[in-house]
Amino acid sequence: MPLSYLELTARLILAILLGGIIGLERETINKPAGFRTHILVCLGSAIIMLVSLYIFSQFHGITNVDPGRIPAQVISGIGFLGAGTIIIEGATVKGLTTAASLWAVSAIGLAVGVGFYYGAVVSTFLILLTLIAFNKLEWFVLKKKFLQPLTLLVKDTPGQLGKVGSSLGEMNISIKDVKMENIEDGKLMITLMIQKINGLEFEEIKQKLKQIDGIYDIETEFD
Repeated sequence: MPLSYLELTARLILAILLGGIIGLERETINKPAGFRTHILVCLGSAIIMLVSLYIFSQFHGITNVDPGRIPAQVISGIGFLGAGTIIIEGATVKGLTTAASLWAVSAIGLAVGVGFYYGAVVSTFLILLTLIAFNKLEWFVLKKKFLQPLTLLVKDTPGQLGKVGSSLGEMNISIKDVKMENIEDGKLMITLMIQKINGLEFEEIKQKLKQIDGIYDIETEFD
């Protein structure tokens, strides 16, 4: 039995809401795929599922129609979109979580499109919990066991942070977090959370960074 216009509209609106909730979290932390991208992925997936159900209802009994064939291509096809959010910077790979959230949102859209509302809503809550709460837990564990601070007093000129990042990248040191603070006119204090490097002495890092113009002082808490 074909769905009513009201039911169709409700499913599409729910896809927008659920996709938007996850996208908003990505948007607030400036990820490449944010609010609108997640909405479009979720809405598009729901539309594809609805089209597949419509085709099935129209041709059921006339010819063999598999309502899962078209939606199955969404899960594999979303990988191309997710790949666009992944950035490789030296030894660091960024954007994997956003790519995964796009893939998960496409599954939510399919669930909404087929009418599996409970699964779609609960999945949205769990994905949001993973992105927000688990992110803090992950950060706490990493900070305690694998990261250490590196504080630099630098001249406040454009491109300084980029130069520091490039220099650390040449030593295969990944930057996990950055905080910047104005100390006085023309000076910035940059605090970097970097991964602990076994066998690499602080003096080696310090001498490498000292080659950059405009760096006044470098401090750390290396074990």
